[in-house]
Amino acid sequence: MTCKGRGRVAKLTRAMQYLTNTELSSPEETRRQFNGSKAVIKLGIDAHQEFYVVVMQEGGSNPKPPQRFAKEAFLYWAAKLKGRSEQVHAVYEACGFGFSLQRKLSALSINCYVVCPQKLDEQNRRVKTDGLDAKALCLKLDRFVQGNRDALAIVRVPTEEEEQLRAIHRQREQWVKARKQLEAQGRSLLVNHGLEPVQNWWKPRTFAALPVPQWMKELLQNSQPILLGLQERIAALTARLQSAAAPDQPRGLGKMTSVVIDREVGDWNRFNNRRQIASYTGLCPGEYSSGNTRLQSCVTKHGNPRLRAALVELAWRLVRFQPNYKPVLKWRAILAKGALATGAARKKAIVAVARQLAVDLWRIKTGRLCPEELGLIN
Repeated sequence: MTCKGRGRVAKLTRAMQYLTNTELSSPEETRRQFNGSKAVIKLGIDAHQEFYVVVMQEGGSNPKPPQRFAKEAFLYWAAKLKGRSEQVHAVYEACGFGFSLQRKLSALSINCYVVCPQKLDEQNRRVKTDGLDAKALCLKLDRFVQGNRDALAIVRVPTEEEEQLRAIHRQREQWVKARKQLEAQGRSLLVNHGLEPVQNWWKPRTFAALPVPQWMKELLQNSQPILLGLQERIAALTARLQSAAAPDQPRGLGKMTSVVIDREVGDWNRFNNRRQIASYTGLCPGEYSSGNTRLQSCVTKHGNPRLRAALVELAWRLVRFQPNYKPVLKWRAILAKGALATGAARKKAIVAVARQLAVDLWRIKTGRLCPEELGLIN
């Protein structure tokens, strides 16, 4: 073969490699080129407080190098991308910055998904950078857009109204935690100097009769007004939450607990079956199965931790106030007062009651059953 012929073969080979590696790297890109449609744009976003690191994939081509944007600059750039393509998809991990980015991108008619935080180093290279994380998210989004619905673990984005309602009882929870910490610090001061700890030492009548030296009382007096103010605000929020509870609830359900459960769930109708609501609570047992071995472990703790805590608290209350409730009847031999059962057995039983309780509440809230059919009385 002559030199000219070998040169033509080399050029043809390079052209085929270019087409294989870039322009025709996916069926989507092939369809786009033959149909003449605009390429679908996918954005993998690694979100930070002050900036975003973004990797873009246009059509089925290889992802482009990561770019770093200030917040406002990124929104301006995303709006320009929307003008270039009819379909723009974006994804980022759920984080402490909430869902404001998702709402802003949705306002630009961009399909934005929020996913569970996860390990993105699938090849286990032990190298983590913002650019690699954004690229991994972009590639997962590409598979998701092409039809693989298991490529992304999507988080439901609550409405702004749901977030505002949740913020009330979550702030109360934070204030209760702060009150307990300050109260514990005061008791610790007493114990450190050989005195007996006094419960609720900060309350006016107890504090006035507190048998401690004057110097210690002056130190405790620095925290007492804060504790009194916190208690006053906690009581106000408690009354506000209890007033929002539905009337004529089954005995033992509790106004506060029912409001917390309803607001943490949000929309009960978004669950299609009992398995979905049970999985959302994280009260289902974990499983490790391989070959002929099947091992069930502790609960997965997947989902909403506040909902899980409220359900377990409510389950213990129903053991006392609703003895004819079907799950309570099933586990009465273990949960009854004075029953000969270990602590581990009682925990397993109450988790089973709480899991079934979540399913039954879903049935009640969606109109599938009424409380009387489950053995719940007012």
